[in-house]
Amino acid sequence: MRALSLVCTLNSSPTPSSSLLLSEQISAELDKLGVTTETVRVADHDVRPGIGVDMGEGDAWPMLREKVHQADILVIATPIWLGHPSSICQRVLERLNAESSETDERGRPLLYDKVAAVAVVGNEDGAHKVSADVFQALNDVGFSLAPGAVTYWVGEAQQGTDYKDLDGTPEAVADTTHTLAVNTVHLATLLKDHPYPAG
Repeated sequence: MRALSLVCTLNSSPTPSSSLLLSEQISAELDKLGVTTETVRVADHDVRPGIGVDMGEGDAWPMLREKVHQADILVIATPIWLGHPSSICQRVLERLNAESSETDERGRPLLYDKVAAVAVVGNEDGAHKVSADVFQALNDVGFSLAPGAVTYWVGEAQQGTDYKDLDGTPEAVADTTHTLAVNTVHLATLLKDHPYPAG
């Protein structure tokens, strides 16, 4: 079982990132379940705007797309900006939209039988709205979602504390992250053994 986390922080490496931290905590839970994990910070790569599989010379998406196809589980981690997923997250979703016209030898969308989960961080409320936006986009292109497929942390309104600056992981976040991992792996295992039918 393989999982890929696409971290959609606006900051490139090595800048500390709350989205990266929460993504790494999901990966740690997946590791405990025997899943091989990989994390990619999208801001470190030149992912071009557009809805094509390959937007031409220099576009890093084809490499990331190959990783998506090799994974059984995709985790999207995003901060909340102005009540929305980050612009990088939106770009990833737009590039995934190209998969809508790609099918396998049975005529099924290529991303069928893959499972997705979401991680959201921010200083204001909005985690449910952001996860709903990302959930719908992922489901539209073929991913399945297990119950409890999001873990999130939002700070108190009008404050500037980041998730990465907390003294420790809040128990509620840790419990939610654990549930996300268990349910997502369970569904991915079921779909690996019993793929969706064609047509």
